[in-house]
Amino acid sequence: MNPKASLIIGIICISFSPIFVKLAEASPLVSGFYRIFVAWLVLAPYCLVKKEFAINRKDLLIALLGGIIFGSDIAVWNISLTKISATISTLIANLAPVWVGLMSFLLFRKRSGILFWIGTVVAILGMIVLVGFGNIIRLHFNIGLVYALIASMFYATYILITKGILQRISTVIFMFYNMLGASVFLLVICFANHDNLIHFTTSTWLNMIGMGLICQLAGWITINYSINHLEATKVSIALLSQTVIAGIWAALLLHETLDLKEIIGSIVVLAGIAITFLKKRSSIKNA
Repeated sequence: MNPKASLIIGIICISFSPIFVKLAEASPLVSGFYRIFVAWLVLAPYCLVKKEFAINRKDLLIALLGGIIFGSDIAVWNISLTKISATISTLIANLAPVWVGLMSFLLFRKRSGILFWIGTVVAILGMIVLVGFGNIIRLHFNIGLVYALIASMFYATYILITKGILQRISTVIFMFYNMLGASVFLLVICFANHDNLIHFTTSTWLNMIGMGLICQLAGWITINYSINHLEATKVSIALLSQTVIAGIWAALLLHETLDLKEIIGSIVVLAGIAITFLKKRSSIKNA
């Protein structure tokens, strides 16, 4: 497949995720579990036939730990989707690149360029517009925004932990163990929370199966394929479009609307995140 076409397909697929979560009449944790478990069930037979299981102990631990963190990200993000609009929740969850840069600087002393810091400041200003300066002063936050922020931090941690593993093992092997770890983790959480895991309407089952097949499996296989063939920075910036597409689906299918403050804040946040991916021309030439 053409890598650019693969990326477009992947972005469209993952943009449906917040819609499926809101339409499914299940708890956010259960929706997260079935999103990953359904995808794993479909991928597992392929791995059995192709016998794609070979992985060393270190990469296995990274894949499983990454799965637990990814499962936490999906669970917390799903909770935020039940409390705020799909567009705003998806937008805040996309702040992960900002946290990756900050964590890399604080933990590993990795220097980030001036454009990263400009983008971070712009994204924070957008958040202030989105939340409202008065609400920040009074520490009055919508709990859905807090959950979305936590989700973005989980995903940033996931990126840092699994960084480079796909250069050592295939995407299929990584996804098999990664989704296995996430599924088991979320299943344990669902049992501990006494969530209903079986008795759902046909509509809810279809939405959860759709999450697994379209958003998790098709979405991330096509995106991972494009990452292996296109410049990572361009793919990362392109992935931001899922927020816009998710907003369109939310307006058409969920009849969600944004007020002027939310629209302006969202545009500023998106611009800030996009700037963090850019590099100075001189640094590119010297690379």
